[in-house]
Amino acid sequence: MRPRTLLRERAFTLTELLVVMAIIAGLIALLIPAFGAVQESSRSARCKSNLHQLALAVDMYHTDNNRFPPGQFHGPFGEGPDSHAWSWQSRLLPYIEEGDLFNQGGVPTKTLRESGIADRQIALFLCPSDGDSNAGPRTDAGNLTGFAVGQSNYKAVSGANWGADSSQHKTDIGTDWANDGVNGSRDGLEKGDGAMFRTDIFSPRGKRNVTDGLSKTFLIGEEVPRKDSWCSWPYANNAYSTCAIPPNVQPQPGGDYSPLWWPNVQSFRSHHPGGLHFAMADGAVHLIRDEIDLQTYRALATIAGNESVEVGEE
Repeated sequence: MRPRTLLRERAFTLTELLVVMAIIAGLIALLIPAFGAVQESSRSARCKSNLHQLALAVDMYHTDNNRFPPGQFHGPFGEGPDSHAWSWQSRLLPYIEEGDLFNQGGVPTKTLRESGIADRQIALFLCPSDGDSNAGPRTDAGNLTGFAVGQSNYKAVSGANWGADSSQHKTDIGTDWANDGVNGSRDGLEKGDGAMFRTDIFSPRGKRNVTDGLSKTFLIGEEVPRKDSWCSWPYANNAYSTCAIPPNVQPQPGGDYSPLWWPNVQSFRSHHPGGLHFAMADGAVHLIRDEIDLQTYRALATIAGNESVEVGEE
């Protein structure tokens, strides 16, 4: 009988195995950025939805009260944890399915400390792209050191005037971005030329005051709390920012851009590549690119500047 031929399976050589592994690694390297881009696109869409819902809530508040939700600060309201310095966002709680929280906290009659709700994290106030703000309340917010407050990635647009603070009798706050307001004032804190600011309970504003057009006026924009200590949802002194400072501002030579130096950082930022979202006074949400002309950006922040401007991408 002829001997039977034995067929052996050929094994991969080390060189071939290394080539296969290199190909797989290359494919993974190509897929990871694509997967990350898909994830960010989803998070960006959810952030945009949050802003749209907040704008709709402002609209519902306006329908019931004939004004934008107010901020109350200084004067009879005080400042700090034991004040009644509630923000526009706190007034929106009943309009974003948080009515029980609003009633539980006794907003706006109880102080922030008495309310027991100031540290709550509210999903609608948080951008999914910001892992820091989603991690829990902060205890380092401006005016509130040591007192826990819920974070927020969304702030009302106080306008584009900046450089003074009448509450501290300062005509020069030391900002790199001083800008005269269309209302004749540089005090964007107490006399903002935008839709809402921290003491606007004393000077009610509504749609009737937006003579530039609701579709061409910023209402709410994005912020990154890690870069701005003056950022939380319940407190009026943490809930507003200016467009005098460019979007996603880059530190200027010699300037202080640490989170507590509000004259240079109380602005708008995002974690989205290339720009950030703003809700307009008509409820639409637009992506504003970082490279937008600064004068155009500032014009979109004012309610009565009579500027002719184009809005960014939806």
